Amino acid sequence: MPKYVMWGNYCDNVEEKRAPFRQAHLDGLKAQKEQGVLLTIGPTKDLKKVFALYEATDEKTVRELVENDPYWQNGIWTDYEVKEWIQAF
Repeated sequence: MPKYVMWGNYCDNVEEKRAPFRQAHLDGLKAQKEQGVLLTIGPTKDLKKVFALYEATDEKTVRELVENDPYWQNGIWTDYEVKEWIQAF
């Protein structure tokens, strides 16, 4: 199955603004991980960007997962891009 990289940007004051949506966000990520579609996800240390790896049937599936996340729906993630990734090693 293809793998995809997602890079996104966080809003300003992310730690404060994400608080009301954090648990729903984490619950959704846990479900994606258990289903095997989300391989890993996390912010950069400076909390400016988010990085994720997905294993999904197509890019559309990844975009649906991102856009159904509370962080996207509530402006915590301000934009993102998805690229198919070839794992060399």
